[in-house]
Amino acid sequence: MKKLLLAAFISLTLFGHAAEKKWVTLYNGKDLTGWQTTGNWLPQTDGSLLIQPRKGEKGWQRYKAYLWTKRTYKNFVLHVEYKYPPKGNSGIYFRVRDRNNPVKTGIEAQVLDSFGKKKVGPHDHGGIISTVGASKNMSKKPGEWNTMIITCKGSHLHVKLNGEQIVDIQLDKTPVKDRPLEGFIGLQDHGEPNNLHFRNIKIRELK
Repeated sequence: MKKLLLAAFISLTLFGHAAEKKWVTLYNGKDLTGWQTTGNWLPQTDGSLLIQPRKGEKGWQRYKAYLWTKRTYKNFVLHVEYKYPPKGNSGIYFRVRDRNNPVKTGIEAQVLDSFGKKKVGPHDHGGIISTVGASKNMSKKPGEWNTMIITCKGSHLHVKLNGEQIVDIQLDKTPVKDRPLEGFIGLQDHGEPNNLHFRNIKIRELK
């Protein structure tokens, strides 16, 4: 009997562990299935996604032009790869309650050409806007691919950029402690002249 119970426990443990490790692709490399936007997000033949603001589209407050998931996420590991041009500017939003007001109802990890900058803060690459800067500048040169991995579990936020941990905080002890623990994921359209490429956008939900 003990052996059967032990076997059942091991089976459930392994199954749960495997379930947590299942990655789901958010961008399929072909079209915007699963997303919504009024912006100019263009699937590329290499499987990447280009944000190319249309002529005259300036300013970052055009929230409907951001690329938003159609469903919400709570606890997860989010993997995003991207490359920016010189002075490129974007952001990765998550746990956004209101897609028409992401700045006040969600959290943003900054995407910015900060290559070579000695001191970085919350508004530089890898920083959490209005909260904390990256512990080190891991920005690659413009035109090179960066990889950001964002892990949210309860109030714990962990960010890795290009293989290095740069943020490890408890959100309930920061200026964004009132933000929801579940919400939409989005990519920012910052307006002209920012042409940024994204690829390998995937998520692994956690219990």
